[in-house]
Amino acid sequence: MQTVSPFHLAIPVYNLETCRLFYKNILGCDEGRSSDHWVDFNFFGHQLVIHYKPKEESANIHTNAVDGKSVPVPHFGVVLSWDVFHAFAEDLKNKNIEFVIEPYIRFEGLAGEQATMFFYDPSGNALEFKAFKDMDQLFAK
Repeated sequence: MQTVSPFHLAIPVYNLETCRLFYKNILGCDEGRSSDHWVDFNFFGHQLVIHYKPKEESANIHTNAVDGKSVPVPHFGVVLSWDVFHAFAEDLKNKNIEFVIEPYIRFEGLAGEQATMFFYDPSGNALEFKAFKDMDQLFAK
């Protein structure tokens, strides 16, 4: 696998302060530069920027069926190590995060065995965090 470079992702939020506190206090992301319209975060080694955008009246939520669950699309997140994922999931449960899809194991005992979970930030951006039992299986077929 090639060396992974940090990605940059900018997402819209309709309440900058509420989302600032979510990414900082709930997800544990360190805050970087900011202005009155945006905030940079160290999102697990990547650069995430939340940008203020007024709330839209109708937010069309789209999902795809995966393992009999409704996976929100679009979504973003990171792949964590197995142990970090499970500790992070417990921390989120203790912080009363409302999961769209509770942490569970996919492909148990098969190629690509992974843990995954989905939830929304306060502005409705869907996040997925996952971990592979064997990181070498990240792109296994």
